Amino acid sequence: MRGHGHDAYLVGGCVRDRLLGNVPKDYDISTSATPRQILSYFPGSQTVGAHFGVVLVGSPGGVHVEVATFRSETAYADGRHPDQVRFETDPALDAQRRDFTINALMEDPISGRVLDFVNGQADFQNKIIRAIGDPGRRFTEDHLRMLRAVRFAARFGFVIEPNTLAAIQRLAPLICRISAERIRDEILRILTGGNARRGFELLDETNLLIQILPEIKALQGVQQPPEFHPEGDVWTHVLLMLEQLRDPTPTLALGVLLHDAGKPPTFRIADRIRFDGHAEAGAEIARKRLSQLRFCNDDVEQVTSLVANHMRFKDVRQMRASTLKRFLRLPKFEEHLELHRLDCLASNGYTDTYEYVKSMMQELSHEEIRPPRLITGRDLLEAGYKSGPALGQALDAVETAQLEGEIHSRDEALAFAKSVLDPTGQKNA
Repeated sequence: MRGHGHDAYLVGGCVRDRLLGNVPKDYDISTSATPRQILSYFPGSQTVGAHFGVVLVGSPGGVHVEVATFRSETAYADGRHPDQVRFETDPALDAQRRDFTINALMEDPISGRVLDFVNGQADFQNKIIRAIGDPGRRFTEDHLRMLRAVRFAARFGFVIEPNTLAAIQRLAPLICRISAERIRDEILRILTGGNARRGFELLDETNLLIQILPEIKALQGVQQPPEFHPEGDVWTHVLLMLEQLRDPTPTLALGVLLHDAGKPPTFRIADRIRFDGHAEAGAEIARKRLSQLRFCNDDVEQVTSLVANHMRFKDVRQMRASTLKRFLRLPKFEEHLELHRLDCLASNGYTDTYEYVKSMMQELSHEEIRPPRLITGRDLLEAGYKSGPALGQALDAVETAQLEGEIHSRDEALAFAKSVLDPTGQKNA
């Protein structure tokens, strides 16, 4: 584009990441060229936001770069998109409409010179997240910027500048106007981007937590039996677990966040503080919240399972062999085990049960945990039994006996199934 007389600079996150010494995940370019001109210079490019002057330019290596025309913007009536944009030729005007000073830096890709129209370099050096211009206006324009401020501060270990922080605290209820999908994505980035504990402390400090995750806000002040949880209340416990997350999967991170969501509604004091049925209650809370945030069904089911099953580890040494094997073959069991490890480290610190389960996983072969079925429903139908619930119960009983090591062959399985079914009168005359 420079060959055609236009200004063009790297801009935004890629410049910020390069200054941090990180390799950018993607690159954005800001230019004085109009979308029509960009398309003429790069045939085959796609307009991904023509109204906003954004063109997706592909390279022979398969890398795509977003190229956007310098622009200024009017008000944001919907809290997300500007009502009107005006294409500009001055990069300073383009910088002024961005969210935070550290995200408005531009870099000359040839000379490496950084253009700074908003004192972003000083904020970068002082580790400050500062809204450009009037913070209230920035967050009224796009409400999601409030969550982005938290994410950047947590990820980079920065602090939020006082006026910017005060504006978020005042405008926090506006976040509920944002689509569930956009909130979901920011929550995931905070949970998995590093420094999740700091992220959630900031969500609380900014008043955003109670708006987007009231179930987590409710953990604060809920005391726990000190003999099991010397660390303090449920909120403190969850923060300690978040602090220990290392490159977690999204579902594990969500499981950590929500695993004790059932404690506030089940809190009671008897002989000691108790939370009877909190795993089951928490599973329903998790399912409801994740569904509202538009998580996919597979993720909802996995997180719900993590929450529902997290208390079962205390019983593993007393489990029958069949029960333990079925437990070990839960989908993505490694996430269940890691959740349990973090749970222990954030409470009494005892990981003996974790080590026991880990050793059982190493001792038991795949075939022992998931042995091939000895018989099927068809075998029982061919043996003269009627289809119905009793058939399924008999097959479950056969599998239990197989997992217990009581039967090993098809003939033994058929004989065992008959001993279960015959007293029910299901066999055909």
